[in-house]
Amino acid sequence: MGVMPINRLLINMSMPMVVSMLIMALYNVVDSVFVARISEDALTGVSTAFPFQNLMIAVSTGTGVGLNALISKSLGEKNREKASDFARHGIFLAACSYLVFLLLGIFMVRPYFESQPANAAVIEYGVEYTTIVTVLSFGSFGQIAFERIMQSTGKTVYTMITQICGAGINLIFDPIFIFGFHMGVAGAAYATVLGQIVAFVVAFSLNHFKNHELDIDMKRFRLSGKTIGRIYAIGVPSIIMSSIGSVMYYAVNYIVMAMSSTAAAVFGVYFKLQSFVFMPVFGLNNGLIPIIGFNYGAQNRRRILKTFRLGILYAVVIMCLGTLIFQTVPWLLLDFFKASDHMLSIGIPALRIISLCFAFAGVDIVIGSLFQAFGHGLASMCVSVTRQLVVLVPAAYLLSLTGKVVNVWWCFPISEIASLLVSVLYLLHLNRKVISKIPDGSDVL
Repeated sequence: MGVMPINRLLINMSMPMVVSMLIMALYNVVDSVFVARISEDALTGVSTAFPFQNLMIAVSTGTGVGLNALISKSLGEKNREKASDFARHGIFLAACSYLVFLLLGIFMVRPYFESQPANAAVIEYGVEYTTIVTVLSFGSFGQIAFERIMQSTGKTVYTMITQICGAGINLIFDPIFIFGFHMGVAGAAYATVLGQIVAFVVAFSLNHFKNHELDIDMKRFRLSGKTIGRIYAIGVPSIIMSSIGSVMYYAVNYIVMAMSSTAAAVFGVYFKLQSFVFMPVFGLNNGLIPIIGFNYGAQNRRRILKTFRLGILYAVVIMCLGTLIFQTVPWLLLDFFKASDHMLSIGIPALRIISLCFAFAGVDIVIGSLFQAFGHGLASMCVSVTRQLVVLVPAAYLLSLTGKVVNVWWCFPISEIASLLVSVLYLLHLNRKVISKIPDGSDVL
C-alpha cells in the first residue's frame, strides 16, 4: 500500500469489495423479490424491517471502520502487535454487539412495528421476519467483523468470497423455504440467516488460514478499555452516521405510509434498488480507507491526495450510471417486485426524482471516508446528520403538507445538496489543519 501505483492499488483493493457490496445488495433485494410474490402487505412488512436491519449493520460496520483505520495505520507504522490487538478487540466487540441485538430482537421488534400507521397484516409479517433475523444475527456480526479484519490487511478478495458464499446460500434457499416448504415470510428470514452463518464460517476460516499479517488468537486477548475507546472514537461517529439512516427511514416511511400504504411499499423498494448503486461506492471506500490510513501512518501526502481524487472520480461515474438507469427504465426495476399499476404510478416518478441526488451523494460518501481514514469520524457524523435528519426529514414533512406524495421525494435531492456544502467546508478545514502539513513523500504514481 506504500509503493504500488495508486490507480492500480485502488482498483486491486476496491474491485473485490465492489463485487462484495453488489452481492450484499443482492442479499438485500432477494428477500423482497420473493416476498413480493406473497402479497404487497408482505413486501411492505419486510421493507419496514429496514431500520432494524440497518441498525445491526451500522453497529457492525461502524465498529469495522474503527478497526480498519487503526489496524491499517498500525501496519503502516510497522507495529504488528498493536494491529493484532485491535483485531482481537474487534472480535470481542462483535460478540458483545450480538448479545445486545438478541435482547432487542426479543423485546423491541413488536413495539417498533406497532408504533407505525400500518395495517395488522403488515405488522405481523414485519414482526415475524425481523424477530428471526435479529435474534439469529450472530452470523451477520461475525461475518462483518472478520471481513473488516481482512480488508485492513489488503486481502479484499477474500471478503468477496465470503459474500458470494452468503448470498449464494440466500438465493438458493429463499424460494425453497418460502414456496417449497411453505414457510412464507419466515422462510425468507431463515434463508437470510443461513447465508450469514455460512459467510461467517468462511470468513473466520480465511482469516485463520490466510491472514498471516495479524495474530488473532483470542487466547492472547486482554481486555483494554483504552483500546476499545480508540476503536469507538472512530467507530461511534460512523455507527451514528449509519444508524441515522434507520431514523430517517422510520420517519419518512411514517410520513408516506400515512398518505398511502403503496407509497410505503415504493419507498421500501427504492431502498432495495438504490443499494445496487450505493453499495459499489461503499465498496470503493472500503478499499480507499486502508490506503489513506496506511499512507497517513507512513506520512505520504501525495499518495493520500491521489487516492482521494481517484475515489471521487470513480464514485461519480458509478452514481451517474445509476442515475441513468433509474431515469430511463424505472418500470423495469419496479417489475421485479410484481408492481401493480397503482404502485407503478407512484414508483416511476419516485425513482426518477430521488435518483437526481446520486452524484452529490457519491462525492459526500468519499469525502466522509477521507474523514474516517484520518480519524475525524465526528465530521462524517455531522455531515450525515445534516443530510438525513436536519434537512431531509423536515423537508419530507413540509412537502407532505401539499397532500401529494410525489412532492415528498424531492426531499432527497434537497438534502444531498445541503450536505455536500457542509462536506466541502469540513474538507477545507481538514486540509488546512492536517493534510497540508503532511510531508509530500517520495511516490510512485
